[in-house]
Amino acid sequence: MNWDFKTFGELTINELYDILRLRSEVFVVEQNCAYQDLDDYDQQAYHLMGRDANGQLLAYTRIFAPGIKYEESSIGRVVTSPKARGTGAGRQLMEKSLSTLENTFGKIAVRIGAQQYLERFYASLGFVSTSEPYLEDGIWHVEMVRK
Repeated sequence: MNWDFKTFGELTINELYDILRLRSEVFVVEQNCAYQDLDDYDQQAYHLMGRDANGQLLAYTRIFAPGIKYEESSIGRVVTSPKARGTGAGRQLMEKSLSTLENTFGKIAVRIGAQQYLERFYASLGFVSTSEPYLEDGIWHVEMVRK
């Protein structure tokens, strides 16, 4: 997978379109969740994009410095294309997100709002649950922190 890491201002129109298309495909259509994806945080985020050899966006996260979403740094909108499922792309995406975050901000704590069904996956990456499950946009979530 080929990786790009950009601020919002560095994104091209086509890159932004690809990001919003993938987020909509998975979070809105596949998960049948009508929610406000455009939440005014994209402009404050760094965007990590994983593309295949043909340039198709297969994996994406947005990464925040400490103090924007939470006191800690954070990773959100973690999404892999249905075309990349079962290939290890999700683990590769999170490992790349964590290493990129560390290279950008140093070794600091990371907080995520994880969909609860993925709690064990995130735990395997060093995250620990810090909240009871809560309902967000019709999907059960849990807050998790990696020290």
